[in-house]
Amino acid sequence: MRIKHAPRRRSPASRADSAVVGRLRTLALISGLAAAITLTAPGTAAADQDRPPSAADLKAASDAVLAADVGGTAWTLDTKSASVVVQADSTVSNTQLTNIKKLAGPNAGALRFERTPRKLTRLLSGGDPIYASAGWRCSAGFNAHIGTAYYILTAGHCTEGYPTWRTGLGLSIGPTAYSSFPVNDYGYISYTNPLLPHPSNVNLYNGTYRTITGAANASIGMLVQRSGSTTGLHSGTVTGLNYTVNYGNGDIVYQMIRTNVCAEPGDSGGPLFSGNTAIGLTSGGSGDCDFGGVTYFQPVTEALNNHGASLP
Repeated sequence: MRIKHAPRRRSPASRADSAVVGRLRTLALISGLAAAITLTAPGTAAADQDRPPSAADLKAASDAVLAADVGGTAWTLDTKSASVVVQADSTVSNTQLTNIKKLAGPNAGALRFERTPRKLTRLLSGGDPIYASAGWRCSAGFNAHIGTAYYILTAGHCTEGYPTWRTGLGLSIGPTAYSSFPVNDYGYISYTNPLLPHPSNVNLYNGTYRTITGAANASIGMLVQRSGSTTGLHSGTVTGLNYTVNYGNGDIVYQMIRTNVCAEPGDSGGPLFSGNTAIGLTSGGSGDCDFGGVTYFQPVTEALNNHGASLP
């Protein structure tokens, strides 16, 4: 499918959507569609498979992927298979994959490459549309508060540049109060219009709303839903954790949630939730809601905890 100066949570080293809460970068992967294709990594020697990779080997292999700096890739350490799983979109060439392996050197055998459909990107354009003064649309994620001050949580690549915001009806919301992207992908938009409510719910796009009562971390296999101003409500499962995502041009984010819930530009910043629990904010991905894809989300607990914020 940046929130700048964000607290450095993860290791060192995308603009606007939602509905009363966020910017998104989105792309989607539908379960059962666009199944990942395991690639035969060029130059893998039998010696690479003589022993299982150690934790140090896996760390070195992951660092090599980061050092290669190939836009359109996302990767994570898979301890169960003792490998570094590297997702590569349609723009990544076999030559680039070979170069990643060369950089990994003796740890290349720990790399497992998979293809994802279309291009990995940030997407512009809980679920309602919000419009930036800079000219793009995102989706609101969740309403949060710090003390008596209320904010919309959305994607950091949406709040990058600190624009001011309005609703789909043209009502003023307020300015960007904080933005963190890359590294993280979340931002805070201040409610300065006293006429706007800040309810603790998300739009289900069927005439009803879901009340959000708390936040939690994602887990593999968790059933989740995503709401966004472009594609409405979609469901799926969490398929991975702690992914590093390289959107290109230096836009690298860390510790992202991977899902097979589809998304499209404009869904960025929208809420990912499980039942009544907030889970994440739409960041980006590859694919769409017609053909499927992969979508990555900023964990909402980190965005809250970094600032001592709470959900209403």
